[in-house]
Amino acid sequence: MAGTVVLWACAFPAIRVGVDGLGVAALSFLRLAVAAVALLAMSPFAGVRLPHRRDLPLIALCGLAGMTAYQVLLNWGEVYVAAGTASLLIAIAPAFSVLLASAFLAEPVTRSIVVGSLIALAGTAVVTLAKGFSGFSAASLVVLAAAVVQGVYHFASKPLLKHYSGLEVATYAMAAGTVFALPLAPEAARATVGAPVGALWSAVFLGLLPSALGFVIWGYAVARLPMAASTAALYLVPPVALVVSFFWLGEKPLPLELAGGAISVAGVVLINHRTAKKAGPAAQASEPPAADSIPVGAILDAAGGTSSPANREPVALDAHTTRRRH
Repeated sequence: MAGTVVLWACAFPAIRVGVDGLGVAALSFLRLAVAAVALLAMSPFAGVRLPHRRDLPLIALCGLAGMTAYQVLLNWGEVYVAAGTASLLIAIAPAFSVLLASAFLAEPVTRSIVVGSLIALAGTAVVTLAKGFSGFSAASLVVLAAAVVQGVYHFASKPLLKHYSGLEVATYAMAAGTVFALPLAPEAARATVGAPVGALWSAVFLGLLPSALGFVIWGYAVARLPMAASTAALYLVPPVALVVSFFWLGEKPLPLELAGGAISVAGVVLINHRTAKKAGPAAQASEPPAADSIPVGAILDAAGGTSSPANREPVALDAHTTRRRH
């Protein structure tokens, strides 16, 4: 989760650099294409299986919402919204994830979830209106829409992770997202010619690290935790993004924007803290080991590698497949 936080936080200033040199459409397609090629290239060596036909609709939803729509909306929003401010608005995504999981995955809806969601929404309103109504623009709503579709991805990927590894789900979703983004390919080809080197490297960085690696290790974590617990660490993305944006781009957020971001984070923290507390000691005892105690073999297995028997976790089989559940 720490790796996910750092990678996704660095994505916000990198997007600003890429959009300035390539444009929204080109950066969106290139980031997805680079990530998809990297994941597909390593698939034969990592034991990535073909998905079952019955899972294709859910994979398509993950690709369309979490990859294509998210990239286009966030990149478009960052044309007018500062990178640090965008990270504050995206911080509400875990609240949408938890609400969707409560509605469709039978995770209980508690008073804390409702109150925390309202607090998070209030925080985003403060960030959006930090410069007053005169500074309000549709770009802020576009970034909020990106947060919604990211929340849809977190929710939709959870059932898939019961049968596939984090690497497999990331590969399926990234490939599907690239297919949905194919109409942007001609614009990407035109923009690449004569584009600044920094913008091209930004697209490569975004594709290989925040997208490819980030979604793989995110899948590893979310497969082992409840939706509320697995999204808890994501509220650390905004403060890290603000620090990176300050040193990389020289952006200085307004005090009211920081206050609104803190309110949003508080709402998400309330959702996750109360949910974890309600689970009780029995549920905590059955959870996987903490990140700093996960055996190296388990991490290698999650990436499709191999490990020695001494490092492996107990094998868990289900009716869908006899492969180790990751």
